[in-house]
Amino acid sequence: MARERTATGGSPRRARRTVNGVVLLDKPAGLSSNHALQHVRRVLAAAKGGHAGTLDPPATGMLPLCFGQATKTCGIILGARKAYRARLRLGAATDTGDAQGSIVSEADVPAVDTAQVADVLRGFLGASEQVPPMVSALKHGGERLYELARRGESVPRAARRIELHRIDLIGVTAGEIEFDVECSKGTYVRVLAADVAACLGTVGHLAALRRLWVSPFEHEPMVSLDEVLAWGDTHDTGGGDAPWLRPLDCGLTGLTRVDLGTADSASILHGRAIRSETGLPAGTTVRAYDAHGELLGLLEVTPGDRLQVIRLMVAAAPLIRQLT
Repeated sequence: MARERTATGGSPRRARRTVNGVVLLDKPAGLSSNHALQHVRRVLAAAKGGHAGTLDPPATGMLPLCFGQATKTCGIILGARKAYRARLRLGAATDTGDAQGSIVSEADVPAVDTAQVADVLRGFLGASEQVPPMVSALKHGGERLYELARRGESVPRAARRIELHRIDLIGVTAGEIEFDVECSKGTYVRVLAADVAACLGTVGHLAALRRLWVSPFEHEPMVSLDEVLAWGDTHDTGGGDAPWLRPLDCGLTGLTRVDLGTADSASILHGRAIRSETGLPAGTTVRAYDAHGELLGLLEVTPGDRLQVIRLMVAAAPLIRQLT
């Protein structure tokens, strides 16, 4: 594959190419989500990429990376359930809610037993309101909250509805509690950890956090960044895609599949609605494929048993030429 030289004449780099697919990266601690994305993007020489959700630099675990047309599915993945393993350290609260921050308050660590902690954790199950932390990527007046926090500013944050679907105690050791939690989009485990500590009569912060999975990838393996980089050292991206690059539609398995014939595929690629008796209620999103099994895009069921394009996932012009 052709390689470009850097602007300063330094070491060569791969020319960018079209890459469509998803990588389930096991993000290591110490990297921001964006830096992790850029490492993988460079290995693939991908022209376009993004990540579904953000993991704080100290956190590890599943970070779905979407490339090319798959970036159009990030919103679907972002709305999914997530599961984490958290380790709460009692006795000290930090300004960030995790181990990266500075200690802002301390308190005695009460003697707690497994039954007591399990009972407290169960009390957080279900729907509730949670106020996001100041150190977060949410925006206020066009600025990220963490940027305001760095300047010592604090602004009111509206509580957001979250839901904890499952929370299981893993273990209790001297001053630390480890638990698993399955939760909805928008849940801050740092805030949950502080709330658990408060219910136990003390303060605390998140000592470690690992994202176990993001739906619909509950049972899918991840690839480490070391594996990605090692593959990049021994492969030229022109020789074939990486084995850990998943298909474009792997994040869409929860949507009903609709297979279309040649004429309907051409109509969809031209942006025209088609008639299709799916039996699904109006407003339902489906994934559509052409006669060769290639993903065309996302369609919406409209009144009158019709399907309307929401988002194409292919370069329409070349396929139209093939179909006509």
